[in-house]
Amino acid sequence: MIELALPQGRLTVLAVGAHPDDIEIGCGGTLLALSDARDVALSLVVATGSSARQAEAATAAKTLGASADDLHLLGLADGRLPAQWAELKQALEDLARSVRPDVVLAPSRADAHQDHRLLAELVTTVWRDALVLHYEIPKWDGDLGRPTHYVPLTDEQVQRKLDLLYGSFSSQHGRDWWDEELFRGLLRMRGVECRARYAEAFVVAKAVIDLGRRP
Repeated sequence: MIELALPQGRLTVLAVGAHPDDIEIGCGGTLLALSDARDVALSLVVATGSSARQAEAATAAKTLGASADDLHLLGLADGRLPAQWAELKQALEDLARSVRPDVVLAPSRADAHQDHRLLAELVTTVWRDALVLHYEIPKWDGDLGRPTHYVPLTDEQVQRKLDLLYGSFSSQHGRDWWDEELFRGLLRMRGVECRARYAEAFVVAKAVIDLGRRP
């Protein structure tokens, strides 16, 4: 497969999630791989979550390499983001005054969960000049789609992602969908699709391709 490269130099990355653990499930491996390969300035936004869940998000953010100042916890009501459209939009617009990312990682615009879907739609209107990678979150709704872009992961990066999920989000361990088989299985399937052992997959709606110059 032909590889498309991100710009050289220090990369400013913003990852947004509707709930604590969305970012880590959807693109945790990619964030770990980026930190392995590049000089990255990482910011995280989590729109909802109780105080206990926000504490879990803070633990995960530290593992991903984000400082406390780079984690933005909005504290909106879980499952009710469409009813808080104005508050969410304003919070993102306020953040955009200081955070100008090259790359934004966000939920899928086709996600069946209303919180995920709304956040995905708003991100593309707030950060219009960034490359937006829409990640996927496996769940009961069965809404996984057809990705357009992939980030291959090594065995070691996959294990670190699993360790991140299990080490940071103890409140989720009892859920019937929370297990290593699910997380690793999806990574393995996406790896097959891009001729890698493991991968995280994304949908990109808009991208500009630099064709290069004659030598």
